[in-house]
Amino acid sequence: MEQDQLFKMIHTVEAVTNEAIIDWNTRFPHRLGISPILTLGELSRKGLQNQMKLAETLGFTGGAMTNIAKKLISLGLVERIYNEQDRRQVLLQITPAGTAVLTEAQAIGKQQYVELFDCLDETEIELYLSINEKLLHNIRSKRKKD
Repeated sequence: MEQDQLFKMIHTVEAVTNEAIIDWNTRFPHRLGISPILTLGELSRKGLQNQMKLAETLGFTGGAMTNIAKKLISLGLVERIYNEQDRRQVLLQITPAGTAVLTEAQAIGKQQYVELFDCLDETEIELYLSINEKLLHNIRSKRKKD
């Protein structure tokens, strides 16, 4: 592949992603970005989690996770759960309000993607899916080797 074409493709993928994030932020009525929503999603899927383990799973720094946790706690979307045997061990847990906000975020995201991909025909969707699955497999297999 010609290098100019590769960088044009990379730029286009980044531009689509950025536009999608901006669009999602304008649709979502809460003052939360993508990172807190990803955190709520992880807590919803896996339940109680240690804050640092959660940061590692999501690829956030410890400092970023601390700020995200503080914000989610102050909004009542997440709560801290203390281990009675070891008060140093603090876990995060999504609240019912957090679950409601996450559900709303996911619904907006689904609608957004339906609208985004509406311009593609069946063949283009199959090709796009195949390419993304191949890229995802490549990224994951390289990460496992490291």
